[in-house]
Amino acid sequence: MSNTYYLPLYLTFVFLIVLLLNPSDILLVQANGESKVHVVYLGRRKHDDVELTTSSHHQILSSVLGSQEAAKESIIYSYRHGFSGFAAKLTEAQAKRIAELPDVVHVVPNHFYQLHTTRSWDYLGLSTYSPPTNLLHEANMGDGIIIGVLDTGIWPESEAFNDKGLGPIPSRWKGHCESGERFDPAKACNRKLIGAKYFTKGYEAFHGGKFDHKIEFESPRDRNGHGTHTASTAGGSFSPNVSYHGLAYGTVRGGAPKARIAMYKVCYNGGGCNFADVIMAIDQAIHDGVDILSMSLGADPPLSPDVDFTDGGQFASFSAVTHGITVVSSAGNKGSLPQTVGNISPWMLTVAASSIDRSLPTLITLGNNRTFVGQSLYTGKETAFLNIQHIRYCEKFTPNDISVAGKVGLCFLLGNELSLLSVIEDFRESGGLGLIVAKSPSRALEVLTFDFPSVGVSYDIGTQILNYLVYSRKPRIKLSPAKTHVGKPVSTYVASFSSRGPNSIAPAILKPDVAAPGVLILAAVPGETPYEFYSGTSMAAPHVSGIVALLKSLHPHWSPAAIKSAIMTTAGVKDPHSGLPIIAEGMPFKVADPFDFGSGLVNANAANDPGLVYDMGTFDYILYLCSMGYKSDDINNIIDGAASCPLKRPSILDVNLPSLTIPNLKGTVGVRRTVTNVGPENSKYKAIIEPPPGITIKVKPEILIFNSDISKISFSLTISATHECNTEFEFGSLTWSDGVHQVRIPISVRTEFPQLV
Repeated sequence: MSNTYYLPLYLTFVFLIVLLLNPSDILLVQANGESKVHVVYLGRRKHDDVELTTSSHHQILSSVLGSQEAAKESIIYSYRHGFSGFAAKLTEAQAKRIAELPDVVHVVPNHFYQLHTTRSWDYLGLSTYSPPTNLLHEANMGDGIIIGVLDTGIWPESEAFNDKGLGPIPSRWKGHCESGERFDPAKACNRKLIGAKYFTKGYEAFHGGKFDHKIEFESPRDRNGHGTHTASTAGGSFSPNVSYHGLAYGTVRGGAPKARIAMYKVCYNGGGCNFADVIMAIDQAIHDGVDILSMSLGADPPLSPDVDFTDGGQFASFSAVTHGITVVSSAGNKGSLPQTVGNISPWMLTVAASSIDRSLPTLITLGNNRTFVGQSLYTGKETAFLNIQHIRYCEKFTPNDISVAGKVGLCFLLGNELSLLSVIEDFRESGGLGLIVAKSPSRALEVLTFDFPSVGVSYDIGTQILNYLVYSRKPRIKLSPAKTHVGKPVSTYVASFSSRGPNSIAPAILKPDVAAPGVLILAAVPGETPYEFYSGTSMAAPHVSGIVALLKSLHPHWSPAAIKSAIMTTAGVKDPHSGLPIIAEGMPFKVADPFDFGSGLVNANAANDPGLVYDMGTFDYILYLCSMGYKSDDINNIIDGAASCPLKRPSILDVNLPSLTIPNLKGTVGVRRTVTNVGPENSKYKAIIEPPPGITIKVKPEILIFNSDISKISFSLTISATHECNTEFEFGSLTWSDGVHQVRIPISVRTEFPQLV
């Protein structure tokens, strides 16, 4: 929960711009060619009685069409559950008349769209319309895999957790659903949501044995929204006709829509995620038989050592991995400062947050007809041309300032974007009719509102608007509603909030490991607005959890380390569509490096056929702990069996990771790695080295030959500095290529020569 980048949106309706209808229903055009389907959105329901809601729809239509009979003949859908609205066959003139009625928010002509996702899975190459060789189809959408989610609970009524088309619950499953406040397992759980438990003893102990029922449910039910969002992102079922008030319309689903979900509620409003509860939940999940643990939570810097009992998630997750469970975790949201990445244990798969190729452009028109494009969530009506008032810094706006009444404000954001929530509300209550926020391009949009014109622009656009305000005799401005844009020219970037490496506990262990979509992700939440945009590494981690579920389905015998290696060695460092380098947001913007996104942007289809993997078992993790200086007795406290560290401390550089990070190279150092062939039995790989600047790298042997007798080969790397100067980290890579597979690991090297002898 600590890795969510924003306060959950408290907004309350959903607007579906387009219905997915049969082609014969889409353009029901009368003989005169004038009548076709329109969607009329009325906002929040005025009645709990759904029949009264439908009756009100008929009344609106009859007031325009002239009779109840005409209304009933015209209407094709009455939306009366999550919100109020209807779809009806109308002429353009009739639609315009309805749009002018006081209770009507929107009237939009209907369109025909093929079923498509709300983007992130299509963006990652896992479209349901892809060829049968697509990982999604080959893995049967993750059927039979169990994803355990540690989070704030779940909203079981969400369509994201329907069990349509699913077979029996896997026979190996030992878990169950636990009853509690507003949570009846007989109604809440099914063949999709097969487990739901909550852990409160640590939380209650911290709060003096009390549980605040005013702000939380004492049950697996989710009040916060975070857990429902992450669970639906990882393994949610198909939910068609979804949007956020008309934006990002499509079908929402998880990465493994046929996987089963088990929720372990460990995080609570007003109490965070107590580590005792987290440990117990992981222990329970191991017993229950989950295949994957998706953990969008973690400690803030400064971090504790991996097996320090002040950070239970680290050593408990080690136990999970030794039981064959892949643990996927979020990197944290303390970016773009270096050394802020969390969940740094080498047995975890730690995920940074990147963007997708979707934007929400919003047109701003000045009185001189000059236009700019900002970003917003605003879905209301276009404003008239209004006066502008500069209120300088957003944080300095004074509530009840009536001077802004009837105007659009322009302010510059210097601090945390979360402060905008109160600023927008204060500005609105003071009579303002719109707000333009000039900010760093890296700021998120969720703090902006769908029902009030609040638009984010860059500092330079804000400055140009300010100049117009100062030098124009009658400065006026008009704000339009946001649109949904997908594809070019939107490019991929690592989000500024995503925590960065290097690893502050063990700098020689690369973190984060990989990046996945985590910006403006639309997924399920509790309440009347069933789908909302969230941003954070919390949203990135379940994307990888969904991909792991697909890989686990096809490769059930791969170890957690093998799965991690497959994902890392096939990740991309360039935008998947433009081929341009991925950019890291921050101060300043730059080309992303391994401390921003690990090996790069996850490539699910390539991970299914990595060629070679850097595998690890318990022995390798013991080597890591020994290299970190832990004693044998300490290590035995967290693993089964006897562990013995050698008298000479082993080198942490020899831990068989699919990356190489040398934080203090002094001259020359040797490193050893072992790869396992998981591709064609008879294979020949050649080394391709891209050394970091100022570094030479030699690999021995340079060619790896696999056959029926040889599936594992070790190789050595000799890394040398070509100078005797202290540097910051420089980056390169080692790739093993057989002409088909490109097995790439990132290399990060910093030279460090003593300044005092």
